[in-house]
Amino acid sequence: MPTDALAPRFAAPAEGLAIPPEAVERARDFARAATAENTRRAYATDWADFEGWCRDHGTSALPAAPAAVAVYLSELASAGRKVATVTRRLAAIAAAHKAAKLPSPRSDAEVQAVVRGIRRTLGVAQKQARPLLVGELRAVVSRLPEGLQGARDRALLLLGFAGAFRRSELASLDVRDLAFTEDGLTVTLRRSKTDQEGAGREVGIPYGGDKATCPVRTARAWLAAAEKAAGAPLAGPLFRPIDRHGNLGAERLSDHAVWAVVKRAAGSEFSGHSLRAGLATTAAKAGKSALAIQRQTGHKSLAMVGRYVRSASLFDDNAASGIGL
Repeated sequence: MPTDALAPRFAAPAEGLAIPPEAVERARDFARAATAENTRRAYATDWADFEGWCRDHGTSALPAAPAAVAVYLSELASAGRKVATVTRRLAAIAAAHKAAKLPSPRSDAEVQAVVRGIRRTLGVAQKQARPLLVGELRAVVSRLPEGLQGARDRALLLLGFAGAFRRSELASLDVRDLAFTEDGLTVTLRRSKTDQEGAGREVGIPYGGDKATCPVRTARAWLAAAEKAAGAPLAGPLFRPIDRHGNLGAERLSDHAVWAVVKRAAGSEFSGHSLRAGLATTAAKAGKSALAIQRQTGHKSLAMVGRYVRSASLFDDNAASGIGL
C-alpha cells in the first residue's frame, strides 16, 4: 500500500461542474496531510505484511473477512509479536478499509475478542527506555571528541536532555527555532508527536552551572562551529550530518540518526528516548513538581509524567524501609 493510500479516495467531480484537476489534487494533498508521514509509512509496511499473509492463505485483503483478520492477529501474537505491533497492524487494516470506503473488520465482535485476549495474555506494559541520568550524561559528554562532530553531538545530547525532546523534535529543529536570551535559550517546537496540527510551544532551556555541560553554551558553540565549516551564517536545519571527511551536510539529521548519535555516545542500552526519560527522572529525583516536569516534556496529562515520578521515588518513604528487617 503506498503511503498516501490512507487518504480518503475522492470521487470524480460531478458532471457539469467546472473543477480543474489541480484543485482536486490539492484536496487530495490536504487529505494526505491529515495523517503524519511516519504513521503512513508504518501503516504501509503493516498493510504489505497483511496483504502477503492473505495471498499465502488464499483470502482477500480488501475487503478482509473478520475471521481472517482474527486469525492473522492471533498468529502474530503466537509468533512473539508485541501487543503494540498487533494493535498497529489492526489499525493499518482498518485505515486501508476506511480509505477504500469499506466496512472495517476492526469493529467485528470476533476481532475485538481476539484483541482483548491477546492483551490479557501478553500484557500491555510497554518496555521503557532506560533513562540517561545527569551523572551519566556528564560522563558521556566528557568522552566526546573535539571538532565539528563532537560539537554537534554535545549540543544535541545536552539540548535533548534539558528540553526533554523527542528524537523527532530534535531532528525537526531549525536555526530560527532558537532564541538566545540573558535567561537562557528559548526553543520553539513548531510541531511534535502530540501537536500534529502545528500549534507550537516554547521550551525554556536555562544556563547550566558547568560550562562543559551547559546546553545553552554548547548550542552556541555548535552554531559557531557549523557556521565556520559552512563559511556562511547557518540557516535551515540545526542538526546536520557530517561525513567521514568532516564536511558539514546541508540536509537535516533524521530521527533515526539522532537515535544513532545517542547509541554511539552513551551505549547500546540507551535509545533516543533516554534523553527525555532522563530529564523527567532526574527532575523527579531532585524534587521538581510533576507540573514543572510536564511543562518541560509537553506531556498532555500528569498521569504520563507520574510514571517517571513513581520510578524516581520508589525508595522515598518506602513502607518496607526502617521497620526492623
